[in-house]
Amino acid sequence: MNEYREYLESAVTAALAAGSFQRHRFASRLEIDLKGDKNLVTEVDRESERLIVEHLLVRFPGHTIIAEEGEYPPGDSRFRWIIDPLDGTTNYAHGFPWFCVSIAVEVEGELAAGVIYNPLSNELFTAAKGGGAYMNGRRLRVSANAPLKNTLLGTGFPYDCATDPANNFASFVAFQKAARGIRRAGAAALDLAFVAAGRLDGFWELKLKPWDVAAGVLLVREAGGMVTTFDGSAYDVFNDRILASNGLIHDDMTALLAASAAGTAP
Repeated sequence: MNEYREYLESAVTAALAAGSFQRHRFASRLEIDLKGDKNLVTEVDRESERLIVEHLLVRFPGHTIIAEEGEYPPGDSRFRWIIDPLDGTTNYAHGFPWFCVSIAVEVEGELAAGVIYNPLSNELFTAAKGGGAYMNGRRLRVSANAPLKNTLLGTGFPYDCATDPANNFASFVAFQKAARGIRRAGAAALDLAFVAAGRLDGFWELKLKPWDVAAGVLLVREAGGMVTTFDGSAYDVFNDRILASNGLIHDDMTALLAASAAGTAP
């Protein structure tokens, strides 16, 4: 049995509970607050986080928690849970059916287990370090699509894209010209899960937070893909530039990102 199985099982239980609550409340009247000009939060985000954190701390009372909506004691545990209770809040608030729960755990700074759950499609993506990536029990592998002109990519835009020049617009145009297509669905965790599942061939985004990417990074790696920063260097979840791919197109994507930043992309 994988040594991280108990953590994965607890993450699955928590994700299913939060997802069930989200499914029940979906398309209902919500209390919506703003955390910024465009960054929303609802009572469903907060209650989902409470359900997840309460479950994990009952099971693992000494573990550290990092989550999107709340502040928790930093602690000094070897174990750190990284939680996005509802990735795709803007979608959820508008009744757009594309959102998920994302939960990961690090052991001594290394991603050990991760879960992404889409409550509406009932697709449960799971991964444990060294144990592979799965969707509803089926083993996942990244795609074999290459070169870029034969690929489907995913991305997103930061909330401050209207005011900050670091907004991903130039890169989007460059990849739209180079690839078969791009999808911008609004939930980075699901984009990464789709790279792991071979449904997307690559994904890039900037200004994401650890809870947006932690579980998805492990899924991609365990499915045989690559995750780096934009320039191809080593990635950790606190880096705000992420590039994930099937590996076959990774060098082409880093080259195009560099050309886009320099203003020399075709």
